[in-house]
Amino acid sequence: MKLSLFDYHLPKKLIAQKPIFPRDHSKLMVQDRKTGKISHHFFYQLPNLINDSYILVFNNTKVLPWRIYGKKETGGRVEILFLRSLKNRIWEILIKSKVKIGTEIILNRNIKFKILDFEDNVFRIKTNAPEKNLEKFLSKNGHTPLPLYIHSQIPERKAKVWYQSIFAQKLGSVAAPTTSFHFTQNLLKRLKTKNIETIFITLHIGFGTFSPIKTKKIEDHKIHQELMEISKNTAHFLNQKIKESKKILAVGTTVARALESATKNGKIIPFKGETKLFIYPPYKFKIVDSLITNLHLPKSSLLCLVSAFASRKRIMKAYREAIAKKYRFYSFGDAMLIL
Repeated sequence: MKLSLFDYHLPKKLIAQKPIFPRDHSKLMVQDRKTGKISHHFFYQLPNLINDSYILVFNNTKVLPWRIYGKKETGGRVEILFLRSLKNRIWEILIKSKVKIGTEIILNRNIKFKILDFEDNVFRIKTNAPEKNLEKFLSKNGHTPLPLYIHSQIPERKAKVWYQSIFAQKLGSVAAPTTSFHFTQNLLKRLKTKNIETIFITLHIGFGTFSPIKTKKIEDHKIHQELMEISKNTAHFLNQKIKESKKILAVGTTVARALESATKNGKIIPFKGETKLFIYPPYKFKIVDSLITNLHLPKSSLLCLVSAFASRKRIMKAYREAIAKKYRFYSFGDAMLIL
């Protein structure tokens, strides 16, 4: 399938630069998965749009504050985002500036690293510091890794709150599960009052979330791997609810990818490891019945996933309507519920 089929033009003014407050006052487009019918609401109306036949599944990952500045030996300042540790003090990172292989970069008087190579937009480096020491330094001195399309100068004290869900618990992501941003404590209470159950899984979001598809055919794209975990108890709970004819409502594309990765013979199995699953049309979902998601970037793997869930034509039609009605797009933007 051609990548160009997943492209659309978005006016820059519709890229949300900060959240709406209260967070559950964002817009919510609702699309019927079977008919394609669209209606418009606000996110706080979610408890009126679903009932207790749904189980909401959230991602409880927490964003790592691993964006930091270093200096070249020449004195030039560079912005760095640490992604993950591999082994033997070797890490994967992103660097915003142009740098050459072999360049040495200094973080402080005790910590520095050398660039080993560059592949798929990611640098591999070797540091002089043990993993725990470097992680401690990054956690203390690093900043929240806001997406590049957010250009507003958000103070760190606000960014670390705004770019985190209220139930973020397990550190490990370089990006947030942004659909979760719309949930407030008040909204969760209202869902509970209606006996709508919730449960959590973990998928640590990696750099691939930001990475656009560059191959002409989406089938040729090498999807990013992400660490995930679905516990034995969670798998048992969800399987029991499915037996009771409950519907699985995935809160975000990360949850949808995790659940589908852990599905075998119509059941969710306990899973701890990396998922390589790339979901795009004509993928048939095995376990996810409904999906809440933000509005995604053109030519992205996330747009491919939602297109597989509700059909590409219906999703692109929905996006055109969202643009016409001035919905706010991307991380701090509005949401879509596909039932």
